[in-house]
Amino acid sequence: MLDETLLDAPDALALADRRGLLRGAAEAGARVRTAARHASEAGIADLHPEGRPRAVLVAGPGTAAAGVADLIGALAGASAPVVRLQPTGVAPAAGALRWALPGWAGSVDLLLLPTTDGSEPGLALLAEQAYRRGITVVAVAPKASPLAEAVGGSHGLFVPMATAPNESPDEYAESLAASPGALWALFTPLLALLDRVGLVDAPPEALEKVADRLDRTAERCGPAIATYSNPAKTLAAELADSLPLIWTEGNAAGPAGRRFASVLAELAGLPALAAELPEALPAHGVLLAGDYAAGADPDDFFRDRVEESQALRARVVLLRDRPGGLTAAPAARELALGHETAISELEPEEGGDLETLAELLAVTDFAAVYLALATPGHPDHSTH
Repeated sequence: MLDETLLDAPDALALADRRGLLRGAAEAGARVRTAARHASEAGIADLHPEGRPRAVLVAGPGTAAAGVADLIGALAGASAPVVRLQPTGVAPAAGALRWALPGWAGSVDLLLLPTTDGSEPGLALLAEQAYRRGITVVAVAPKASPLAEAVGGSHGLFVPMATAPNESPDEYAESLAASPGALWALFTPLLALLDRVGLVDAPPEALEKVADRLDRTAERCGPAIATYSNPAKTLAAELADSLPLIWTEGNAAGPAGRRFASVLAELAGLPALAAELPEALPAHGVLLAGDYAAGADPDDFFRDRVEESQALRARVVLLRDRPGGLTAAPAARELALGHETAISELEPEEGGDLETLAELLAVTDFAAVYLALATPGHPDHSTH
C-alpha cells in the first residue's frame, strides 16, 4: 500500500530520498542546459557533415541507454533506421557486457555510445571495431572514464556527460541509470548531434525550450506541491496497488510510455505493461476481463482477506502527445469503462515535439519517483 501521507510531507520525502531521485527529476532542465553546453564545447556545433548517415546504431547499458535509443528511433525513424545493439554477457556488470556490430554496418553509418558508467571494456572494443570499419563514433560518458580515452582523438567524438554540481560519477553508477537526470544527460548531446547531421530538428533554441518545459513541469510536480494539484503525485496515488496498463498514442508518447513502464519496475518495483494504440486494445483487452479486472471475484467478497496480500487491479494510463485528429482514445476509454477499469490520462500542453515529449517524460518520471519513495518495503521508504 502506498503511504499517501508521505506524498504531502516534503521533509519526509526528502529524508526518504536517499538516492537523490527527486533532485534528479527537479534538475532535468538544468541538466539539458549543461549537456547542450558540453555538446557545443566538444565541437558538435562546428560539424559539417557530408550527408545523412544511412543508419544510426546505439549501444550502451541499462535503462538510460535503452530509453535514448527508443527516443532517437521515434524522432529520427522517418529519416534513417535506428538500431539498438543489445548487450550480451553473463551478468549486467560493466566488465561482463559485450556488443557486436551487425555485418552490414559500414562507413556510411553512425554509432552512438551513451553510458552513465564509461568503464565498459565492451564499449571500448566496439568503438575500436567501428573505427576499423570506418564508422563514425560519438560517445557520451563521464569525463574521466576509460571510454573517454578510447573514443577521443582520431577514433571519434567524445562528449563529457553532464552531472549535477554536487554529484560524482561514482555515486551515479550505483543505481541511477534509471534516474531522470541520467536520461537527459545522455540524450541532449545526441539530439544536438542528430540536428547537425540532419536527422532530427533540434537546434539550440529547441533544446532551450525543452529545458524551460522541464523546469515548468518540475515546478508543477515538485515535492512542495500538494497531491490534489500535482499531476505526478496524483498519478502515483492512482497507480498504487495497481497493474498499470500504459496505452500510448502519438510518436513521442510510445517511447515515453515504454520508459515509464521500465522505470516503474526499476525504481518503484511495480510491474507495468506498455503498448501503443490502437493495438493496445486487443493486446491488453483480456487483462481487463480476467483476474486483474476491477470487478474480478465478486462471489468471494466475504472471504477473510486479512492474511492475503491485495491483488493487483488493472488501471489504464492513457499517454497522448497529439490531442484531436484521428484517435483511438474514445475506443480505449470505452473498453476500460466497459470493464469498470479506472483511467488516468496525461496530455502535455501545446508546443513542439521535443517539448511535449519532455513534459510526458518529466511527469511520468516524477510519478515513478513518488511511488518509489512512498511504497513501504521499498529500499527508499522510511517510516516517519
